[in-house]
Amino acid sequence: MSAGKWIGGILGFMSGGALGALAGVALGALFDYGLKAVNKDEGGHDSGFSDRAGEWGEARRRQYYEGQRNSFLFALLVLASYIIRADGRVMHSEMEFVRSFLRRNFGEAAVGQGNEILLRLFDEQKRMEASRPGAFRETIRQSCAQIAANLDYAGRLQLLNFLVQIAQADGSVPGSEVEALKDVARFMGVADADLDSMLKLSGGTLDDAYAVLGVRPDATDDEVRAAYRKLALKHHPDRVATLGEDIRRAAEKKLQEINDAKERIYKARGM
Repeated sequence: MSAGKWIGGILGFMSGGALGALAGVALGALFDYGLKAVNKDEGGHDSGFSDRAGEWGEARRRQYYEGQRNSFLFALLVLASYIIRADGRVMHSEMEFVRSFLRRNFGEAAVGQGNEILLRLFDEQKRMEASRPGAFRETIRQSCAQIAANLDYAGRLQLLNFLVQIAQADGSVPGSEVEALKDVARFMGVADADLDSMLKLSGGTLDDAYAVLGVRPDATDDEVRAAYRKLALKHHPDRVATLGEDIRRAAEKKLQEINDAKERIYKARGM
């Protein structure tokens, strides 16, 4: 994954607003170059794509999806920087989770680039907080509003799911990280119940399984079935297919975990 991939396509929804400002800090001159390239492309077709309508349309569609995907990945790093430092520390296990995610899906080159972006975001967070306490949280709020305006609910769920996994990477999620996750969920317009379900996925008890589906143990069989169908529909991998195969695979894994929770309940009830 080349450095340019972080700003590929038409830059998607990170080309302006709070995410765009953070991209300018984290990606610097590379981001500025990408914006200029987009402006040329839109104004004078300087990008080198064929002027033929069919080829041009296909190229623009590829640019759009690449821009959306790269915006998703950059948004993940921005929000990860908020979650990781929520307890005032940068845990090796959480950083390694992010590095492993990048390595697994994009290759070794992306690991160093993503790591550098995170370090720059940490520095920017410290700089903003030193200047005005709460400033970075406000930037996160604005970034989440930008994300909510450009990603459907399924995409936001998958983004939040990655953040929960990062928080859980060291084996526990302290209260400060839970509050930070609640911030992000609320700012993105994700229901508290959906966040609670994600936080319980790693548990193996029957009570955890009920919490994953968002129902009480005394719910009726029909209520359990309805809750499962609703949750499975929210997390169906096809809903995030346009964000890339790796994101889709992560959604498949999440759906399997939901299915496992459902099976524990069904077995206990003899359903």
